[in-house]
Amino acid sequence: MDRDQTEKDDEASGRPTLKTLAFMTGLGVTTVSRALKDAPEIGAETRRRVQLVARQIGYRPNRAGVRLRTGKTNVISLVLNTEREIMSFVSDIIYGVSEVIADTPYHLIVTPYSRTQDPLDPIRYLMETGSADGVIISRTQPNDPRARYMLERGIPFATHGRTGLIHPYHDFDNYAFAADSVRHLAGIGRRRLALLAPPVELTYHGHTLDGFTDALSEVGASEIPFNTVSVDHSIEQIRMRTAQLMRRDVRPDGFVSSAAAATLAIVAGIEDAGLKLGRDVDVVSKQSSDLLHLFRRELLVVNENFRLAGAELARSVLGWIGGAAPGSLQSLNKPTGVLAYRGSD
Repeated sequence: MDRDQTEKDDEASGRPTLKTLAFMTGLGVTTVSRALKDAPEIGAETRRRVQLVARQIGYRPNRAGVRLRTGKTNVISLVLNTEREIMSFVSDIIYGVSEVIADTPYHLIVTPYSRTQDPLDPIRYLMETGSADGVIISRTQPNDPRARYMLERGIPFATHGRTGLIHPYHDFDNYAFAADSVRHLAGIGRRRLALLAPPVELTYHGHTLDGFTDALSEVGASEIPFNTVSVDHSIEQIRMRTAQLMRRDVRPDGFVSSAAAATLAIVAGIEDAGLKLGRDVDVVSKQSSDLLHLFRRELLVVNENFRLAGAELARSVLGWIGGAAPGSLQSLNKPTGVLAYRGSD
């Protein structure tokens, strides 16, 4: 298919084309095309007029034609494990990415994969088919094979989380989250602390565990091991293991939880054991939306902004596509502290 054919196909389907815009504005097709791209040689008033008419008639560039002319797809792919990512994470990341690319030629597609697949499979597919100009991935591992694969092939990408390799990323400072949580719990008198951590294979497991153990030594508190489950386990598994732990003679009087959904299960397990949150035990949990205090006011929370993460990841990918050095496109979001419920009874 050539460029002329894509124009003919658009005309046959009734979609507005560059020729439609040229006719409606009284300008040449080349002028219209350059005005849509904000070419500096086209006057500002002409650019505004063409872009206004394009919005009014619903003009969209034909992707096949764009690819033929430029070699680009104008697509950013967000690769997600559909069985592991929680919906609030997905929706907030998508919202953040979409906000940044809204005024660019780029479009967002979501490329899903399941836990039965090799996580490298969707990356190979995107590379082999040339389906995207840039890629965003999550659930990163140290020396992540997906990051190495894309680095070797020179495809712009960004990761939600670090890998130890040099490339764009955005991450939440999980070391600081865990350390701040331990200090807060120690400050309210809790001395026997348990950590519900991320899966051991993910990079942020190490960051979280290091922050937790370093702060335990700092404040002189002790750890009650809780490593038979992670935040990836089911709600029922976490609830059952929490209840078993809380029925022991030596039990935690404080928890640090790395995910809000898992925190619901921790609280259920505490209550199954006949204990009361805020009296017998306190829990500090990460959350991405203001929901945990609606569930239990006694919970202590640390906010993680996934919408910000999506926006930073989009900026990083676009920056690399635009020619910025990959190592200069990295950001780390630090927690703003442990928050208690501030409502009125």
